[in-house]
Amino acid sequence: MTKRSTTFLIALCASLLAGLATLALGNYRLNFSPSSAYGLWQIEPLVRAVRVGDRLFVCPPTGEITQLGRERGYLANGLCPLNVGPLIKTVAALPGQSIEVGDQVVIDGNALTNSTPLEVDARGRVMGRYGGGRVPKGTVFLHSEFFGSYDSRYFGPVPTEGVLGLAREVVTFAP
Repeated sequence: MTKRSTTFLIALCASLLAGLATLALGNYRLNFSPSSAYGLWQIEPLVRAVRVGDRLFVCPPTGEITQLGRERGYLANGLCPLNVGPLIKTVAALPGQSIEVGDQVVIDGNALTNSTPLEVDARGRVMGRYGGGRVPKGTVFLHSEFFGSYDSRYFGPVPTEGVLGLAREVVTFAP
């Protein structure tokens, strides 16, 4: 390898590392999950209370359900506890709202669009299902309209302490 090509390679690597650092420091994340649009997203600070309809970056709760998601490959590596990536999900219900999970999710008597839970995943493994009830204080019920999304239909409400911020699309395309 010549001195010139070595210098070029070093400069290229330094530029790539600088670009990745800029993305990380700017709270940018790449999404490769079909639960939301593929591409570049930004985590925007949430300076108000969470509302129904907010699309959030949120860390899943630690515990059995997140461990299962890791083992089955539903959750990517990332910055959240248990080394999982944050989810991009929409808030479907807030504390005090009533959730029923049957043939679809029903919130306060109203059916949630595209919410039919799967009995098995793409590999034929049985999917658990949230038993329903009132959304507890300090939690939110999350949903994605993607039929195969790993969301609150399966693991229930998640603590708001795991909310990283609003999810803003930067450069994305539909799955």
